Amino acid sequence: MDSLLSFESIIAFFTLFALELVLGIDNIIFISIVSDRLPKEERNYARILGLSLAVITRLALLLTLSWIIGLTEPLFTVFSQPISGRDLILLAGGLFLIAKSTHEIHHKLEDVETEEPKAKIKRSFKGVIVQILLLDIVFSLDSVITAVGMVNQITIMAAAVIASTVVMIFASKSISEFIDRHPTLKMLALSFLVLIGVTLLVEGLGQHISKGYIYFAMAFSLGVEALNIRLRKKSAVKLK
Repeated sequence: MDSLLSFESIIAFFTLFALELVLGIDNIIFISIVSDRLPKEERNYARILGLSLAVITRLALLLTLSWIIGLTEPLFTVFSQPISGRDLILLAGGLFLIAKSTHEIHHKLEDVETEEPKAKIKRSFKGVIVQILLLDIVFSLDSVITAVGMVNQITIMAAAVIASTVVMIFASKSISEFIDRHPTLKMLALSFLVLIGVTLLVEGLGQHISKGYIYFAMAFSLGVEALNIRLRKKSAVKLK
């Protein structure tokens, strides 16, 4: 118990907690985008359920660390490039994310809005949860491998994962509503997901891309979009 309350353990917890929040941004964006297709009264429930599934998935992976370590062992080679179980998961997740984001971009550009019967809406809710669960596995795998590389104590890992997910659950509604109010920001978020999907593909092929570059590009783009939103508001006030 004393070791868990030591200065080193507390620093490790807050470092991992902050990292989990950063790594969870792409998860929140994806959940916000896919839940947007649901009726308004179901969106918040889908977000909470999706993030709850994420924490369950991450905790389950933490409890199977030997299996996680085994995933890094090469299964076969393609053009002299060794492919492991982790690589296959990242490749599948990257392809799925690119395909889903591209489909959503097409949907937004075409502005296809149709009235769906209740039965179809119910199926779409289940489909959204399945999509969230599949991407949770990919994002959780990346998150857990990062956690294992930083901290040795499973208790600290689990506490950081749970704490970061609780923060994300409370923040997800505000983030989703903000994205929903600004169509151009929604398109930017979808572009982020395509970028993350490409990153997963590259990682799956054995090439490492520093997350710092990805998050800097995202932060810079968001900064520019924030200026655009402010400019549009000023223009709207002047027109009144």
